[in-house]
Amino acid sequence: MKIRSYLSAFFGWTGIALLALAGSAVAQQSDLPAGCSYPDYSQYEQGRYVFELNCVICHGPNGDGKGEMAASLPIKPRSFIKGIFKYRSTPSGKLPTNDDLRHTIRNGLTGTAMGMFTNLSEQDLRAVLEYIKFFSRKWRKEENYAASLTFPAPPKWFGDPAALSQRADAGRKTFLTTCAPCHGEKADGTGAAAVALKDEWGEPAHPADLRQQHLRCGDEPADIFRVLMTGLNGTPMVSFADTLTEEQKWELAAYVLSLRETGRSDAAK
Repeated sequence: MKIRSYLSAFFGWTGIALLALAGSAVAQQSDLPAGCSYPDYSQYEQGRYVFELNCVICHGPNGDGKGEMAASLPIKPRSFIKGIFKYRSTPSGKLPTNDDLRHTIRNGLTGTAMGMFTNLSEQDLRAVLEYIKFFSRKWRKEENYAASLTFPAPPKWFGDPAALSQRADAGRKTFLTTCAPCHGEKADGTGAAAVALKDEWGEPAHPADLRQQHLRCGDEPADIFRVLMTGLNGTPMVSFADTLTEEQKWELAAYVLSLRETGRSDAAK
């Protein structure tokens, strides 16, 4: 009864209607892919508390990315209202899995104000990731869910410096024809198309400077491969799952890694 009275006070009759849907949502969980779930109404109160304590200053009380700090941040906080998430293991256009959300909350996003929330208990983390789902209706529709893609292990040639160098050279050729229009020939994010790019939220979509020591998606070959497979929802970074071969994607990952090594060499001079 406690959550019923809370929702009634916060949402009025809408809150009561949401609570009424809870039973049917739970019954339908088995229809979703492994690792996915509809919003968990039992986590609402605790999730809201954790969100207001840790997230509201950037993401805003309405989850629209317009918290007190948002205006001063060069990379704007995510709005959860449209249910669009960049970093996922799921196909392009689909919602992230619970583990995808958990990974972003725990590990943060390099180069942004989204820090690492390693201080959260597992219970608080679960509660807040469930609370995030209440901001968008997308989380209530089965067609928006998908299972995580299956990613192959990195090829063994990543452990052979000579072979890795050759593969990186091949990756550079693919990069110049496929990625340079946005990321630039030097991979510094200043391609010819970069100036006009916008994201789904109407903000400038700056292509990543791939020479940075740490990438927002992660620093391992598998992280780069994953983004090439899934794309970044809401941005001009599309999925290359069907347009590049598996070999080409790994070679691109090798080239991006070589840029990081070049950056280290330049910094040491």
